[in-house]
Amino acid sequence: MSAVLHPGHVDGSPRILLVAGEASGDALGAGLIAELRTRFPDARFAGIGGDAMRNAGCETWHDASELSVMGLVEVLRHLPRLLKLRREFRERGLAWRPDVVIGIDAPDFNLGVERWFKQLGIRTVHYVSPSVWAWREKRAEKIGESADRVLCLFPMEPPIYARHGIDACFVGHPMADAMPMHPDRAAARARLGLSDAAPVLAVLPGSRLGEIDKLGETFFEAAWQVSEALPALQVVVPAANAACRALLQAQLSRSALPAMHSHLLDGQARDALAAADVVLLASGTATLETMLSKRPMVVGYRISPLTYRIVRALKLLKVQRYSLPNVLAGEELVPELIQDACTPERLAAAVLRWFGDRAAVEALQPRFEELHALLRQDASARAADAIAGLPGLGPAAS
Repeated sequence: MSAVLHPGHVDGSPRILLVAGEASGDALGAGLIAELRTRFPDARFAGIGGDAMRNAGCETWHDASELSVMGLVEVLRHLPRLLKLRREFRERGLAWRPDVVIGIDAPDFNLGVERWFKQLGIRTVHYVSPSVWAWREKRAEKIGESADRVLCLFPMEPPIYARHGIDACFVGHPMADAMPMHPDRAAARARLGLSDAAPVLAVLPGSRLGEIDKLGETFFEAAWQVSEALPALQVVVPAANAACRALLQAQLSRSALPAMHSHLLDGQARDALAAADVVLLASGTATLETMLSKRPMVVGYRISPLTYRIVRALKLLKVQRYSLPNVLAGEELVPELIQDACTPERLAAAVLRWFGDRAAVEALQPRFEELHALLRQDASARAADAIAGLPGLGPAAS
């Protein structure tokens, strides 16, 4: 398939500039590049990415890890470097004369970069909408100042953009494409060395140190209470990285959970979810992964009391439901215990209800399967189609 070519490109190949931060964006970028190449075989790809995007054929001027800065103090410390990187990237990108600039997630960095290129008349796309359904819907207007088209992973997002006159489309979620409809519990338990006969609880207090610090000990106290009612309970705890593992190990060593019943894992979160009968976890993307694993869950979350009061007083949070399964379903499929309700006793009671009510677990399965099918849309292909359909980039008339 040939493409309408940038008139300034002597070699006649479309140029696609991409910016991805951290591993999830790198994976999205790699899938997108593979699909775009089927539509534009002679396309050139460059920008910021990681190993997956490089292996897909992207020339990376900076590594995605250079954008992975979390927390206010860390951002401030790295701000001069990030500003210099942004300035150099924009200048090099402009000299490269891209046909389209695609920012993948990382909105704090990408929306500013996209806006700069858009003001120069270059087409821009933002892939992975920020959570406008949860926080300050008016942000959609600002995102529209940066992106000519927004590619959304969830179906409730495009209508929000439409209310503000912004071009957005639902492409589906790559995680739903990648995960099986029916995960193999026995195989996952075998890989993790768990008994197939004993009950399993997966505990995920978060993938960031701040989350684990606020939630870990509460979650492990709840897990201990569950183990008192289910003496054969096996508890699996996947750690996102070495720093998270060290903190989780320290918390586990202080907990009452018997060491023989707890299994701290290096990564392997997807196996932990597949192996589990029930999952206790922090609100966030892991709730989506648990839903796609078809496992009943109890969602807990807590932020600092001051932050919570400010968020509530200023009405910054626009939703009554927090976890993605409940948001997608439009009803409470799984219990959410937030802030003052996030106590060991209430978490343990909610977990035990799942263990004790087989009918409720069985009723949950078709609902999770419906939501999985809704999100399974071949996201990389649909995203590539949405980009190929931009004015000035789509297939040439024959």
